[in-house]
This record gives sequence, structure tokens and C-alpha cells, in this order.
Amino acid sequence: MTQPQDSWHLSKSVPISLIFALVVQAGAIVWTVSSMSSGIKANQERIVRVEARTETLEKTVQNQAVMLARMDENIKSIRDTMDKIAAKLDQLELQR
Repeated sequence: MTQPQDSWHLSKSVPISLIFALVVQAGAIVWTVSSMSSGIKANQERIVRVEARTETLEKTVQNQAVMLARMDENIKSIRDTMDKIAAKLDQLELQR
């Protein structure tokens, strides 16, 4: 009995252009995955920077809201004081 050979071999009927095309395609796949990986890494770095800027902007907006509320209260106080002064002036003019 003869032993069957299970070793891999390449037949001469396979064209060299097919082998070349497979090698080129494998290279293109590796290049594409590498490009995608670097793009993803760059996006992750940008996201971190944007998050940091967003936090800073949120703090700034909150501080501005507090300052605006204080300004509103000061304006109301000034308006009340001016109304009282105007009322006293009206009373003084009526007494004359």
C-alpha cells in the first residue's frame, strides 16, 4: 500500500498573476486596517480634548449665570431705591 501525501503543494496550473493579486490584496487590507487604527487613535485624542474644553465651558457658563443673577438682583435693588427716592420727591413736591 502506498501512503497518501497530505503535504501542501502548488500546482503549476495556478497563474502567477493570481498569486500576485492575493499578495497585493493582503497588503491593501493591512494598510487599510493600519490607517483605520491611526484614525481611531487620533479621534480618541480629539474627543479627550473636546471633553476637557466642554467641562471648562460648562464651568464658565455656570459662573456667568451666577454673575447674571447677581446683576439682576443689584438692578432690582437699585430700581427699588430709585422708586423710593422718586416717591419721596413726589411727596416733597406735593407739600410745597
